[in-house]
Amino acid sequence: MNFSSKEIKNLIKRSLKEDIGSGDHSSLSSIPKQKRGNARMIFKENAVIAGLELSKLIFHEIDKNLEVKLLKKDGEKAIKGDIVLTVHGFVHSILAAERTVLNFIQHLSGIATLTNKISNLIIDSDCKILDTRKTTPGLRKLEKWAVKTGGGHNHRIGLYDMIMLKDNHVDFAGGITKAVKSTEKYLSEKNLKLKIEVETRNLKEVEEAVNLKSVDRIMFDNFTPQKIKQALHIVKKTKETEASGGITIENIRDYAATGVDFISIGALTHSVKSIDISLKQY
Repeated sequence: MNFSSKEIKNLIKRSLKEDIGSGDHSSLSSIPKQKRGNARMIFKENAVIAGLELSKLIFHEIDKNLEVKLLKKDGEKAIKGDIVLTVHGFVHSILAAERTVLNFIQHLSGIATLTNKISNLIIDSDCKILDTRKTTPGLRKLEKWAVKTGGGHNHRIGLYDMIMLKDNHVDFAGGITKAVKSTEKYLSEKNLKLKIEVETRNLKEVEEAVNLKSVDRIMFDNFTPQKIKQALHIVKKTKETEASGGITIENIRDYAATGVDFISIGALTHSVKSIDISLKQY
């Protein structure tokens, strides 16, 4: 992840502006301007860390003279009570950055932790866990980075880097074959080289998709593990395969055991629980 990119820098600026507005009047009114102090970031539950490097950038966006020390690295595990960062400098600066820092690292660590938990459930298989586009607007690249930090893999980033013909595309186009043939023509005319994935809802659609040479991956939408085994028998490893929909922590091992290549899980980003983390004076 390029944390020094213009995109990330602008995100940090917007986030701080949203929080600070006309000024941190609580700190300005109660604490002397030249007061210096120390604070440390403490994980209050076990987690996979994601967002420490970003935290340092946020502190330095407020005050380049803040002394920020990272005691762990992104991707490492934190145990409840671990101190992962310390910061020293003007108290006004520390407190102005505090909430924005915590908002990012709590959320991103939540994603990394859940991804790691799910990935470890199927670590003995060749199946890979994928994220989806069910992300927070404006935070997609960070959230997908957190998925990778937790041991998962990224699906397409947006609508532009892969063709995915879902049920609505298929229905509006008049069927899988028509949708794919039209896509082939479009890609040729635009001189684009993009993978094509087709979502299927039943075995008949799987048979139709597998016979289309340009289709790279077939998604099995809301298939049971038993139905996926039937679908894989049809595909015969001629295409990449992906399972999606109705997959939980309780049944994911059953899905991975089918031999499907990928399992995509929207919950990695769209309904994750943030990790409890605090920044305290010491």
